[in-house]
Amino acid sequence: MLNEEMSVEARYSVIPRGAPPRDARRTAALSASVLGFFVITLDAVVVNVALPSMRADLGGGMAGLQWIVDGYTLAFAALLLSAGALSDRLGARRSFGVGVALFVAASLACGLAPGLGALVAARFLQGAGAAVMMPSSMALIGHAFPDPIRRARAVAVWAMGGAIASTSGPVIGGLLNLVSWRLIFLINLPAGIVALILLARASPSPRREAPFDWAGQTTAVLAMGGITYGVIEAGTLGLAAPQVIAALAVGVAALVAFAFVQARVRHPMVPRELVRSRAVAVASAAGFAFMVGNYGLPFVMSLYLQQHRGLTSFETGTVFLPMMLIGFVLTPFVARIAERFGAKPLIALGFLSMAAGLVAIALLPSDAPVWVISGLMVLVGLCGPLVVPPISGVLLNSVPRHLSGTASGVFHASRQVGGALAVAVFGALLADPAHFQAGVTSSLVGAAAVGLLAAAASRFLTQTTQEERNPT
Repeated sequence: MLNEEMSVEARYSVIPRGAPPRDARRTAALSASVLGFFVITLDAVVVNVALPSMRADLGGGMAGLQWIVDGYTLAFAALLLSAGALSDRLGARRSFGVGVALFVAASLACGLAPGLGALVAARFLQGAGAAVMMPSSMALIGHAFPDPIRRARAVAVWAMGGAIASTSGPVIGGLLNLVSWRLIFLINLPAGIVALILLARASPSPRREAPFDWAGQTTAVLAMGGITYGVIEAGTLGLAAPQVIAALAVGVAALVAFAFVQARVRHPMVPRELVRSRAVAVASAAGFAFMVGNYGLPFVMSLYLQQHRGLTSFETGTVFLPMMLIGFVLTPFVARIAERFGAKPLIALGFLSMAAGLVAIALLPSDAPVWVISGLMVLVGLCGPLVVPPISGVLLNSVPRHLSGTASGVFHASRQVGGALAVAVFGALLADPAHFQAGVTSSLVGAAAVGLLAAAASRFLTQTTQEERNPT
């Protein structure tokens, strides 16, 4: 394994004449990765505050709104495993460039969509582009920063892209929505162009030669698509509807087939050494739980605040602002805090804070002041900076560098599965107007329970060693 890693890296040991200095190449790779994570996160959070305007303009019911959100997350989750493998096979830099180009083109299609169907289809393409970008962005960092300490600090900077997007997304979305909801997609065009310019200055990435696992990808897409579609339609048609039963059956059968294929093919989409890795397992569980709370909450509360409290899209965005700001403020310091205390206590604390905030909001009376809701959301917002940078650093430091793209794909696939299923399940609970308030309470309490399970799982992480904190 070490020889393989050295061989792929040696392929790029000679730097082309006229290339930027090494530090400049590292900065360019990190900057492109940060910008990529920014637009991916922005398009995950910015849509929520504009959902009522989209429905007024394009029509459709709750299921249509869910597919505007889940079309992105479903394609994102279903393709992440293959995208991670693609990143290792093609090289992170080339894979990231392909993803950015697809994401920008899909964003343009979203902004020009003439109807709901076209918008949902474009959101699927946008999710596919994001799937290619996400694991390759982390792999770019892993290749550019081989030292564990510098890598962890680079991951914290990378996480800032998501924190800034989360902080500004609801407000930007609310402001742009006052003009037109289409602008929330069109702003991705200049950001994508800048990312491609930066990427051209980064070093070429190592590649790993291995066949593509078509059987694994096919079963993964069927599993995610069947289960998520079934849960979404169950909210309006009921669990006994034939198409719901059929979709769930296909999804479960495909999930079993995926596990069977991965255990037997010669070159599985998820290599067996990653399946056996405790760090990968715990990171995947943490990513799933994080998205259930931090993706499900904005979906639920955006609908609640606008439909039942009468707030505008911009006012709703400002309610989320303190929750997002805590991530923006705290993220730059997380890497050094983790160096001192280790990643494990930070991750557990983050999930406990998220669970406490979700339960507190769920127990509020229906006439509670909006500023109280906004303040309690800060507890949920703490989960982001306390969990995402440390768990990402643990993951990259625990797997071979030539598998960093695949490991990142597994991690982010679990995140998107959590986000997609949260929107699907919570949307089903909110579908009945007569029981909307009960649906809000059930959604938040359920997300809190998932957070508590993730806090318990974090105890199985291996604590960062003194040698990793202070390499010689």
